[in-house]
Amino acid sequence: MAKQKLEQTDAPSGEGRRSAGQLSRATILLTAAKLVTVKGLEGLSIGELAAEVGMSKSGLYAHFKSKEELDLATIETATHIFEREVLQPAMAAPAGLRRVRALADSFLLHLERKVFPGGCFFAAVLAELDTRPGLARDRVSKVLDAWLTLLTQCFADAQANGEIRPQSDIAQAAFETEGMLLTANFLFVMRDDITPLNQARQGLENVLARLAANPTSRKKRSPG
Repeated sequence: MAKQKLEQTDAPSGEGRRSAGQLSRATILLTAAKLVTVKGLEGLSIGELAAEVGMSKSGLYAHFKSKEELDLATIETATHIFEREVLQPAMAAPAGLRRVRALADSFLLHLERKVFPGGCFFAAVLAELDTRPGLARDRVSKVLDAWLTLLTQCFADAQANGEIRPQSDIAQAAFETEGMLLTANFLFVMRDDITPLNQARQGLENVLARLAANPTSRKKRSPG
């Protein structure tokens, strides 16, 4: 399967030369993305963000003309980080069950490494935006749809490889896997304990065992 990416438009890049203004904007957005996971988009104020990065409100407004513009740019930055930290490592694995496992492991490892202090950025804003129509919710919805589509495609590749029974419901398998990953995220953030992350890994193995084309020959993995 060709490499897939979550949709993004204007995410900052670490490559090439950037002006002082571009570097300042990137610093603001990285700080904003981290703060959002603990305070939410609604709770992220221009004044607090300006203080966090050490600039005036007017200096910050030189980069973003409105709170909505800041919110959308922050979501794009988080999308870029998610691709770098989760998608790119996982997509290096061969298509099939190895990529399914790699995608789940990569997601869980980005939680364990605390790439964002409040866990998965998109899980955090999903809980906040699900009943609030607008451009921010639309953008997050597209990212989450792309993620679930990718996860489903990974199961489909495994099915095409003969690793999963032909009659298996791969959409259901992807849904169950996503549910376990999200639960692991929320419990890990709340408890600061890796046990839920390992439980999610074992949960995925239980799903794969149920779907396996040849259960007796499936290699067993222990959580860890």
